[in-house]
Amino acid sequence: MMNGKEYLESLRDGREVFLNGEKVEDVTTHPAYRNAARSVAQLYDALHDPETSDILTTESEFGFRTHKFFKASKSAEELLGARDAMAEWSKLSYGFMGRTPDYKAAFTASLGPYADFYEGFEDNARRWYKKAQKEVPFCNHTIVNPQLDRDQPLHKNKEVFVRAVEERDDGVVVSGAKMVGTSAALTHYNFVANYSPQDLGEGDISHAIIFFVPMNAPGLKVISRQSYEEMATKMGTPYDYPLSSRFDENDAVIVLDNVLIPWEDILTYNNVEIANGFRPKTGWLNRYTFQGCTRFAVKLDFMVGLLLKATEIAGTSKFRGVQANIGEVISYRNMFWAISTAMATNPEQGPDGVALPNSTYATAYRTFAPSVWPKIKQIFEQVVAGGLIQMPSSAKDFLNPELRPYLDQYYKGSGGVSAEERIKVLKLTWDAIGTEFGGRNELYEINYAGNHEGIRLDALKMADTAGQTDQYKAFVDEALSDYDLFGWTSNKWFNPEEEFEKNFQ
Repeated sequence: MMNGKEYLESLRDGREVFLNGEKVEDVTTHPAYRNAARSVAQLYDALHDPETSDILTTESEFGFRTHKFFKASKSAEELLGARDAMAEWSKLSYGFMGRTPDYKAAFTASLGPYADFYEGFEDNARRWYKKAQKEVPFCNHTIVNPQLDRDQPLHKNKEVFVRAVEERDDGVVVSGAKMVGTSAALTHYNFVANYSPQDLGEGDISHAIIFFVPMNAPGLKVISRQSYEEMATKMGTPYDYPLSSRFDENDAVIVLDNVLIPWEDILTYNNVEIANGFRPKTGWLNRYTFQGCTRFAVKLDFMVGLLLKATEIAGTSKFRGVQANIGEVISYRNMFWAISTAMATNPEQGPDGVALPNSTYATAYRTFAPSVWPKIKQIFEQVVAGGLIQMPSSAKDFLNPELRPYLDQYYKGSGGVSAEERIKVLKLTWDAIGTEFGGRNELYEINYAGNHEGIRLDALKMADTAGQTDQYKAFVDEALSDYDLFGWTSNKWFNPEEEFEKNFQ
């Protein structure tokens, strides 16, 4: 496993990242990415830190240390250990970095147990399983097609969507674009697949391919959105933008312009069933929702603490209505930690004794998290209210000797809290919910697991597949069988006429 210094060095590999019309020469030093890169580097350092290594790592079946979630779990106890490892990493960004290296471990750690699923490429799956455990690489993924004619089969957009364009002895050449490559500029590999189900159309199977590709592969281009980190650097100081300045997971569209994918990095090719089925049939859904729920629970720990501090410095923390709102946020926090625990302690059985996080409870996380985050944001807006915009423009105001006395007098908080401390808390709050970084985080939480209808349809489909809907209906049938037009069908209860006869005869 690399450490933080080695991670940063690994990003200096000639990758082609574009931002504001220019090619970024070094993402580790560019103001758009450098602090986010160091935020990831601290994750790798934590793997080797004596204070956290036991929480984060375990012995691999191959004889070396690895992050606990990069190894397939065999029991509820191991799942809980993996959950705690993910939480430990997430704490280092207060839950605001969601697509950290352990996110894609949700997939790579399934490649060993489910290697046989990738018919014809089983050895590739096993090799990547071992490789991911040994190196703990940072992988991004792009499994969604650009927002163009999504109502059409894939072959109608051959000039846009990723597809195979040439088969060679040394691999397959691919072209096209994919989204959304979160943190792509700071990762080692891009995982490319299609979000199932996909209508390939008219027998065209050129899109039926799943693969990994190095971020410095010739022909791979990363087109980043605007950098909130760089904007924060230009607009203020870490005091003004404490989250934006270091936790911006810059999202990107990834363009593959005739990129060669070696055969050993391909998991399926020209196989529609596997291309469409890898997501629901290999335990990935169980595992990525486990990581997502754990990270979200850590984030809610932070938001509870932030709401408590913000109301204390305003002198409103004892108001009944404010306390009720705080209690609601705490309840959300408790719910997602409970879901995370339930996913681990009631595992499903995978191949070769693998324990998978419970998918039924995963549907609860996927359905409710997108609704809970906007609700928490609304509570902050209502409870902290005007304090979120009644702030000096930047830390520089405090450094102005002419202005400082006014700030100290008119911006101070309750209970002897200084103006500097109060504004520090409020600017942290605003960065969490109100800045462009905060807005992107809201969009991320709402769309994390897919579109709002799709995640609900998945809950129904999964219940159908597991036979749960039949059980629910049978439960109702049990109640219906207790009575008919003539009264109770069981002698456990008195029918109305029997009660009348008992009392009056």
